[in-house]
Amino acid sequence: MSYCVNPSCPNPKNPDQAVTCQACGSSLLLRDRYQILGILGKGGFGATFATQDLSLPGKPLCVVKQLRPSTDDPNVFRMAKELFEREAETLGRVGNHPQVPRLLDYFEDQQQFYLVQEYIKGHNLHQEVKKRGPFSEAGVKQFLSELLPIINYIHEQKVIHRDIKPANLIRRQTDRKLVIIDFGAVKNQVNSIVASKTSAQTAFTAFAVGTQGFAPPEQMAMRPVYASDIYALGITCIYLLTARSPKDLEVDQNTGELLWENWVSVSSPFAKVLKTMLEVSVRHRYKSASEVLHALDMTAYSDSLQQSMITMPTPQDKRSDETFSSNLNSQISTAFSPNTRDKTSPPRGINSSPLYPINSPTPNGGMAYQMVQNNSKVKPNKERMTDITLMKKKGKLDARGIIEGYEKGIRDFAQEELNGLNLPKARLPGINFYQSKLTGANFQDADLSHADFGRTNLSQAILKNTNLSQAYLSYANLERADLRGADLTGAHLKYANLKGANLCGTNLCDAQVTPEQLALAKTNWLTVMPTGKRGFW
Repeated sequence: MSYCVNPSCPNPKNPDQAVTCQACGSSLLLRDRYQILGILGKGGFGATFATQDLSLPGKPLCVVKQLRPSTDDPNVFRMAKELFEREAETLGRVGNHPQVPRLLDYFEDQQQFYLVQEYIKGHNLHQEVKKRGPFSEAGVKQFLSELLPIINYIHEQKVIHRDIKPANLIRRQTDRKLVIIDFGAVKNQVNSIVASKTSAQTAFTAFAVGTQGFAPPEQMAMRPVYASDIYALGITCIYLLTARSPKDLEVDQNTGELLWENWVSVSSPFAKVLKTMLEVSVRHRYKSASEVLHALDMTAYSDSLQQSMITMPTPQDKRSDETFSSNLNSQISTAFSPNTRDKTSPPRGINSSPLYPINSPTPNGGMAYQMVQNNSKVKPNKERMTDITLMKKKGKLDARGIIEGYEKGIRDFAQEELNGLNLPKARLPGINFYQSKLTGANFQDADLSHADFGRTNLSQAILKNTNLSQAYLSYANLERADLRGADLTGAHLKYANLKGANLCGTNLCDAQVTPEQLALAKTNWLTVMPTGKRGFW
């Protein structure tokens, strides 16, 4: 079928072989190359069409967006043209990212403007939630870890998307990666121009872009900032967690805040991240995508601590336990505050253990805590630290000592001098080596899943075929480390030094690492990149 793009056509559907519209006589071929197959969407500004490019081999699909300012006012038309050209220039710039549709062409025809973009085959997140139900907390965290770097890239190009929502996020069928579509500035700007009939200068500034419920107050008041995209992303997260439109959620009449907490079940640290993303006041909201990424690193760090360390309070230690718990909660809480946290590094390693409840009351009315892993009860923190001190004095803080300590329930070996440590094939999931010195250490074939290597020096370490899935390696020094065949799925590698690291055959699927970091390392066609594809990003 060929489709007529004339907005006044009474019957736009035509047979495949038709050259002109049978109803209105308009040409059915745009620019002598684009055959319109059907309409994808329509509004007051114009329409979006599915199209074939007949000039290229295979006649690939593309998307044509038609902008039609229905006015005889020459000033309005001139402004529409300027905005159209500016939008085309913007799309051409941001379209260099692999998860943003490329701008293929733009032109004017019959006083109507056309943008031709890459066609993204897949389903948007609105459709995905409708079909499969709400996301889990882990699913939303993965969503954010993928989308935030794209938003950060867009903002670096001095562009505010202004319409982030589930319907504008497509999961590409070919590689399952998310793609941001519909940079909707032009359609709304021009639509506002036509509606307002104001002067050109006023028309240029007086417009609001966005979808009600997803756009923050300052954006609806026509003053969008980069943090406006962060708010819309936060609302998108709430939709993914609840499958409920923001219009279906109540609003605090005194503050204007969306009342979403009762509809979700997420950890306290992650709830604080979402709350900060959704602050009504820009002053208290995250200002950038990198700030949100940093906060997510903090949640990963606190999760790592909870998995790797533990305390068993006793009645005699109630006061010290309460003090420790208060200090830990204070540090984690501070990490998620955009105004008080350290913006350049994760929280300092804690040589005491966060609490992991098993709902067992102690005689003093508190809660008992024990290590779930290996079903082994762990000594109180003071006794564990005494054990480590004795091990040092006896010179046993070596490979054998660490294995023996781990079997006794000790997980915390942070800030230790362990250069040259030899632990091949060791089974140490959840161990904490935060900020330790492990230059030249041998962990070949070991199980170090969920381990904490934050800020650890692992230069020249042997990590061949090592299980490092979900390990925390932010700020770690992995220069010239041998990671051939290692499993780094879901690992946190933000800000890690990978200069000269051997990643040939390494599995980096869903790992948090940038192309710039990987460019410093050695990779080959067997390396599984974060996208899940081998050999290329």
